[in-house]
Amino acid sequence: MKSPLLTLPGAVPAEGVDESVAAHYGDLFREQRALADGTGFVDLSHRGVVAVTGEDRLSWLHLLLTQHVSDLPVGRATEALILSAHGHIEHALYLVDDGETVWAHVEPGSQEALIAYLESMKFFYRVEVADRTDEFAVLYLPAGSIAEVPDGVVVRETSYGRDLFLPRADLEAYAGKAGPAAGILAYEALRVEQHRPRVGFETDHRTIPHELGWIGTAVHLQKGCYRGQETVARVENLGKPPRRLVFLHLDGSEVHLPVAGTELRVADEAPDGRKIGFITTSVRHHELGPVALALVKRNVPVDAPLIAGTTAAAQEMVVEP
Repeated sequence: MKSPLLTLPGAVPAEGVDESVAAHYGDLFREQRALADGTGFVDLSHRGVVAVTGEDRLSWLHLLLTQHVSDLPVGRATEALILSAHGHIEHALYLVDDGETVWAHVEPGSQEALIAYLESMKFFYRVEVADRTDEFAVLYLPAGSIAEVPDGVVVRETSYGRDLFLPRADLEAYAGKAGPAAGILAYEALRVEQHRPRVGFETDHRTIPHELGWIGTAVHLQKGCYRGQETVARVENLGKPPRRLVFLHLDGSEVHLPVAGTELRVADEAPDGRKIGFITTSVRHHELGPVALALVKRNVPVDAPLIAGTTAAAQEMVVEP
């Protein structure tokens, strides 16, 4: 579903899973600065929108998600994961309850698999699960934005900004009033700066929540009864995760950014030294220059200089070893 906002002046389509929205509108750094200053918006209308209704919706979701949501207050934003039986991350849900419906947005195209799993777990609970992606578009307003939100629009407000579940038919009209448009690349640059992981970017088929710092924010340790909980408890109580998320400052003299999947090694070792991790997301930041998120082996020294392909990289700790 191509966004109608791709017709805005200067819009250049993104690539990969974000291809249905704009990568930028002609000036990546200007767009980043606008978001950092609390102005403008980002079109996230390609993200999946899932709604759960029914009087058992919170108690039922509480049994399936990594987050404590049985008593989630109306209007309070939270995030949660769905794990495999082995504790590997499958979905990340960004949630809010409006008093009648739990609204969640998820990675583009992942809503069908998520809904299939939820439907398989309904049993006797009084809940209904619906894909509302065709009817509602997610639009992001940065922290500090004074843009007005239309009456009746569900808002998910966090310290990073507000996610609006906007009727898709109103997207173009609202965008004309919400300030300058910023592309997904600007949004991603600020996400990397904030060390926020994204499913499908910072995760692979064996990622567990401890590796990405999702304990506490998306995983509540004082609840059980969800798929994969045994792995979470075992790592928390008895061990350490095999990998950890790091933030990298990349050599700014390089013309090209090392792409996702670029292998990392310790700079002091031989050029053909052992692989100790890989880049997950790399961006050009308006203040920090080229930076990235990466997964490295837990035992890599936190002060070790790294090499990403041929690019020097200095690491900042995100998840403790």
